[in-house]
Amino acid sequence: MSRPLVLSLGSVNADFQLRVHGPPEPGRTMLGEDFVRLGGGKAANVAFLARRLGQEARLLARVGGDEPLREQALGPLRAAGVDLAGVSVAADCATGVALIAVLPDGRKCILLAGNANDAWDEAKLRAAVAAVEAAPAGSVLVADYEVPAHVVARTAAVARARGLPIVIDPSPAERVELAALSGTAAVTPNPVEAEGLTGIAVDGVAAAAEAAHRLRTLGVAMPCLKLGDGGCVVAWGGGMVAIPPPQVTPVDRTGAGDAFAGALAVALLERRHPREAACFAVAAASLAVTAHGSQPAYPARDEVERLLPSLLEAAHDLPVS
Repeated sequence: MSRPLVLSLGSVNADFQLRVHGPPEPGRTMLGEDFVRLGGGKAANVAFLARRLGQEARLLARVGGDEPLREQALGPLRAAGVDLAGVSVAADCATGVALIAVLPDGRKCILLAGNANDAWDEAKLRAAVAAVEAAPAGSVLVADYEVPAHVVARTAAVARARGLPIVIDPSPAERVELAALSGTAAVTPNPVEAEGLTGIAVDGVAAAAEAAHRLRTLGVAMPCLKLGDGGCVVAWGGGMVAIPPPQVTPVDRTGAGDAFAGALAVALLERRHPREAACFAVAAASLAVTAHGSQPAYPARDEVERLLPSLLEAAHDLPVS
């Protein structure tokens, strides 16, 4: 019998990244340094991390007809062993492109052109649906909204009907239909996305707990509210926990949220308890910010497992309303 795998639906990009000494400003030419060309995109990053953590991963995505950009995006995934059979080419589109400026404290400014990520026709959508229908039992679907919302809705409906856990990265939040969150295993908003989904300004643990409760009422089994400091509040039936971030020195926060979603999917695939699953995700995301780039910075399993016990010890229960 085939092993369960992580099905990663969403964006694939060619990343062009450099480091800058201040935020971009209109009318100002800024000098940068350490320019690199990398593979990126939310779904691509999730699939890459799943492989780094030792699980099978299949990418469901669209890339463009421009071979150099397409190979920049797909080459690292192929080398990592990601199954690319579910990636199709939109011949008349460019591959998605992200222009990323990283500030000295690791924060980033991103300009994103979705390009082929938005070019889903009915035939390619049916192929993605068929891939979810044929996935081994116990597989986990991860989806982001850097592809059209109806693509997420159709594939998630099939996963839900099969009883496969669904992890939603609700970015960009303005594309998310709240009804589509019902029946999902987990949703992983950052503070801005959480406010967009719930109307609650998530400025700390208490507000994150309130937002998590709101998402539970919308049918999300395990909301994971990522905090600005790298910590997390996670809620599930009968429990809610705040996980403080570990002490790390951020170098580049690019792709940290994708690392969180990918690690959470792996933890759910491995049937870890919600508390441990969220700590596992925080560990992966925290380690991901300690080096340049997204995929090149992603940790191996032994690094995540070494950090996990201290996060489990630091996690503390919150009142369940």
